Amino acid sequence: MNNFNVLMKKEFVQMVREFKVIWLPLVFIFLGITQPVVSHYLPSILKALGGAQGITIDPSMAAQQGGEVLASTLAAQFDQLGVIIIAISMMGVLQTDKVNGMLAFILTRPVTVVSYIGGKIIANYIFVACSVVLGYLISYVYVNLLFTNVNFVDAIIASLFYLLWVLFMVSFTTMISTIFNSQGIIALISIVFLLGCRIVLGLSSLTDYLNPASMSKQAMEVLITGAVNPSVIWNVLVVLIWIVLTIVVTVFWISGKRFNNE
Repeated sequence: MNNFNVLMKKEFVQMVREFKVIWLPLVFIFLGITQPVVSHYLPSILKALGGAQGITIDPSMAAQQGGEVLASTLAAQFDQLGVIIIAISMMGVLQTDKVNGMLAFILTRPVTVVSYIGGKIIANYIFVACSVVLGYLISYVYVNLLFTNVNFVDAIIASLFYLLWVLFMVSFTTMISTIFNSQGIIALISIVFLLGCRIVLGLSSLTDYLNPASMSKQAMEVLITGAVNPSVIWNVLVVLIWIVLTIVVTVFWISGKRFNNE
């Protein structure tokens, strides 16, 4: 447990050195503010700039419910630019240790691979989750100010579902960072795969059950309808299985010391 705590502290110190503790929360605060503000003022802006040229303003844009706007924050902001930002912030989580020899050094000490990987994933997940929640709360406040109020319990349930999707993003990017040495390749594979999961969401009920991004869809449904889909339990189980698989692959890859043979 002492080794685990030391590894956790090492990760947080590294985040401070990279100024990640500043820019990542600010990015998600910006994303959280953008959707409700744009949704509220866009009809007025279009009317002022282009109304005289025949642009038709859909009245439903200004009549959106708060839950719909908060759900669109997840879909249009967090699941697009947010995914890219998370992948970029995580691309060097293990690759840096491999390149500078820190990984080999740590594993020659009385530190288990499970503790090392656990410290990496948990520390980074706590930080990324806090950044996402901060942006989500800011968006929640703006939605309640500019649109109809969103039930706080529904917002909490939706955030818990979404954070499970965030955990998969962190564990998957950590796995890719373990396998590859180039940060560019790590970021590219992570972004393409994670955005791909989000893009194919909704194409088929079967693929939705197997798609880790389904937790994002479940979160949006809670915000829009105010009810939890009965199928969510299966989505949760599948996502947890995917997370465990990514962690197992990461542990076995490092245990095999393949990073020394690249």
